[in-house]
Amino acid sequence: MNYRHGFHAGNFADVLKHVVLLGALDALTRKPAPLAYLDTHAGRGLYALDSEAARKTGERRGGIDRLLDAHSLPPLLRRYLDAVRACDANTPPARYPGSPWLALHALRPGDRALLCELQSDEAAALRANLAHERRAHVHQRDGYEALPALLPPSEKRGLALIDPPFEAQEAEFKLIQRALAQVLPRWPQGVYAVWYPIKLARTREPFWRWLHGCGAGQVLAAELAVRAENSPLRLNGCGVVLLNPPWKLDQSLAAALPVLAQLLGEDGQGAWRLQWLKRE
Repeated sequence: MNYRHGFHAGNFADVLKHVVLLGALDALTRKPAPLAYLDTHAGRGLYALDSEAARKTGERRGGIDRLLDAHSLPPLLRRYLDAVRACDANTPPARYPGSPWLALHALRPGDRALLCELQSDEAAALRANLAHERRAHVHQRDGYEALPALLPPSEKRGLALIDPPFEAQEAEFKLIQRALAQVLPRWPQGVYAVWYPIKLARTREPFWRWLHGCGAGQVLAAELAVRAENSPLRLNGCGVVLLNPPWKLDQSLAAALPVLAQLLGEDGQGAWRLQWLKRE
């Protein structure tokens, strides 16, 4: 696997993923019972936005940087920016928090984070970046194999984030389906968030059809496009599907997504979609 997220940290795809993640975790923590968070492809947890890799792509300029200067944002986007600033108060920030850092920021003292990262150097960096955090448990292992091994958690409640690199798009969808098919019968009440890229929208249609018949009672899809679908070689947009989404999260996303499309879209081509794929 050649993917390194340091080249892409803080881009528009990170913004959508982390907005949805924080919205879901905030909704879950409103109930007092403890919960577990599982991240299948955790990465290193913190990314230097002034690194050579980040400067080479400059993708932050089309993502987090556009929100930093925005005004009158809806509550969920303000919540996201507050979390980013809690990681680095500089303007603009020199560090960007990955999903593990943001999850731990949202979790409470009695909650746990189970963080899986297969690449040895990234796993070592994750341990170093979260060395002070007793709630974090880093597992250097394949995240897909970890799902049925670590779930259901002893807390019974929680969220699993499936956020693979998608080096082979259609093949990755099949891996996700296989993993969900294994774990849903074991933990049917769990919340699952699956991030996916959109290069050509038709490539995710079979996955959507599969979700319609999966074991989750409800499935919600949130998508953001920053440019027209005209190149299979570029990341034109991305989406997050939520299996068993927390109550009223759809309302928070309905307020946030149009603003993200306006701020992050290129040449007026930003677009968004919020759609129930399954609702029992």
